[in-house]
Amino acid sequence: MYNEIDANKRKSAIIMIAFAGFASAIAYVGGWYLGGRSFAPFAIIAALIYVVISYYAGAKMTLALNSAKEIAKKDNPRLYRIVENLAITDGIPMPKVYVINDPAMNAFATGRDPSHSAVCATTGLLDALDDTELQGVMAHEMGHVKNYDIRVSLVAFALASIIGIISDIVIRTLFWGGGSDDDGPGSNPVVMVIGIVAIVLSPIVAAIIQMAISRNREYLADATGALTTRYPEGLARALEKISAKTDGSTMKRQNSSTAHLFFANPLKGKSVSNLFSTHPPIDERIKRLRTMGSGS
Repeated sequence: MYNEIDANKRKSAIIMIAFAGFASAIAYVGGWYLGGRSFAPFAIIAALIYVVISYYAGAKMTLALNSAKEIAKKDNPRLYRIVENLAITDGIPMPKVYVINDPAMNAFATGRDPSHSAVCATTGLLDALDDTELQGVMAHEMGHVKNYDIRVSLVAFALASIIGIISDIVIRTLFWGGGSDDDGPGSNPVVMVIGIVAIVLSPIVAAIIQMAISRNREYLADATGALTTRYPEGLARALEKISAKTDGSTMKRQNSSTAHLFFANPLKGKSVSNLFSTHPPIDERIKRLRTMGSGS
């Protein structure tokens, strides 16, 4: 399990470095096509301001968007005690506990750090899982808190925002007759076509990288949760129950902006390709958990 956690941390770091390099390259290409205009710093500042606002208000917005209601121990002693025990085991502050009235089997964690965190479960999850399975799911969510995954997601979001803003500015400028000087490298038709294609496709590439980061953090949270409970089978069984039911994790209230935070994909319908899913395949998650459980 420790090897799994270390491997996922390394992969996340590599992806984030590649993401930052890609964002820098797009900023360079964008400035080059605008004749060396230095607009990139302004785009970056605007994106970072938006991220800072989201950083401090994002948790409350996420909980409100999903109609989550905070509970006390007396409201649901079973869930509250499981989270309380996991917090003690992980050595982190007790997060606030929320419940969503929804038949879907799902959960999520939010907050900017362990001292400002919240975990949430649906009523469908609470009804469908036994204590061992519920403990596995909540240990996964506490793993997100413990691993500071919210910060990783915010950095990825910032980089994706920067790429999107720069691409949009360059495309609009070129469309309205702007661009690099006639004598510059962008005046070469072949080079210009290649550059335009790269700029148009860059937001898609950024989204794919962002999804790769999200997937990797899900595997990491699975491994962390399994390490906390010392029983990967509980989490594996919970995933099997979700997989066995058609649209088992699909929420009644659809919200794509917070979908990546959930334990399993909360959106209706299957993606054309797993490439565009923020969640790794459930079968693969179960396989990894059972491999950890077997000690191989």
